[in-house]
Amino acid sequence: MSQIPENLKYTKDHEWVRVEEDGTVVIGITDYAQSSLGDITFVELPESDESFGNGDSFGVVESVKAASDLYMPVAGKVIESNQMLESSPEAVNTDPYGEAWMVRMQPEDMSELDNLMDAAAYAEIVG
Repeated sequence: MSQIPENLKYTKDHEWVRVEEDGTVVIGITDYAQSSLGDITFVELPESDESFGNGDSFGVVESVKAASDLYMPVAGKVIESNQMLESSPEAVNTDPYGEAWMVRMQPEDMSELDNLMDAAAYAEIVG
């Protein structure tokens, strides 16, 4: 059974979103996603100040099994990418909701977060 923290929002593409107190959001991939991919061997993330639309591909996660695009759950500008994942991509397998976050961004429209799933809805999808 995958971990699905209650305090996050989720996408059908298995990204999670955490809203920070300063109005930024942190995005990563779910425990279900990392488990499905297997041993993560490479993570490619965008540069700071890159802008993305809702649903745009913003990076790639590669594993011994497959490569998978990462999709932006809300439109906005990347403030920071998790540089630690360049040298330690395997952290995604051990701590997908903590140290292995992918990007921090400033959303254009916070109301887009209303279109994301809560933990219970996401649990039904990965059931």
